[in-house]
Amino acid sequence: FLFLGPLPAETNGWKEFKSTHFIVYYKNAPEDFISKTSDKAEGYYNKIADDLGFRRYNFWLWDNRAKIYIYDDAKAFQLATGQPSWSAGCANVNDKIINSYPYAETFFQTILPHEIGHIIFREFVGFDNPSIPLWLDEGVASYQENLRSAMARDMLRSVLREKKLLSLSQLSQFNPHFSRDSYTVGLFYAESVNLVDFLIREYGTDNFVSFCQGLRDKKNFERALSSVYPFDNFNEFDEAWQKNIAE
Repeated sequence: FLFLGPLPAETNGWKEFKSTHFIVYYKNAPEDFISKTSDKAEGYYNKIADDLGFRRYNFWLWDNRAKIYIYDDAKAFQLATGQPSWSAGCANVNDKIINSYPYAETFFQTILPHEIGHIIFREFVGFDNPSIPLWLDEGVASYQENLRSAMARDMLRSVLREKKLLSLSQLSQFNPHFSRDSYTVGLFYAESVNLVDFLIREYGTDNFVSFCQGLRDKKNFERALSSVYPFDNFNEFDEAWQKNIAE
């Protein structure tokens, strides 16, 4: 992809580093970190678009690029975003903005791919689409985190044997953002990413794109699912997924 290099921003002292799909805004952050951020973001964009089958839709070009704000340090980041001290990054998905600071822990490995995954998926299916269950949104985003995706299957085999797996119905009613039960939160993310992996691995990206198009066109979840996959309803999907875990 083409770098246009660091350019002065129009307001507030921000400088810009533009690439094909992103504009990285920064003030005093090291330019090697800014360059790496842009590189990593473009790499994740391409991988995520390929993994989900969305590459041909040409998101985020020119004036539609996503924005990454790199604050000077953790304190500046926290003051600007209201994030707690443990946070290494955050995003405003609807506005396609990701915020962090130089050398924030796990930023490149987890936060950047996770938030880019959220934004790509939501832009495709609709930012305020009520048909999207939270587990699907989080599953798509977590699918880009290689370590979490790889660990989920082994974990779920053990959970299934112990009969502690959340059913798809239970998963759809659970919101990890309002729970202090760290075990169930971890299980929610493991199941979510494994469900997305199951759909893509077993049935391919073309079917996943068609499924997402059904959701985008405001079909309810079950109708979008049954129009593409060999499941007539939620329960059949749940059974096929659990059987796949056990194999």
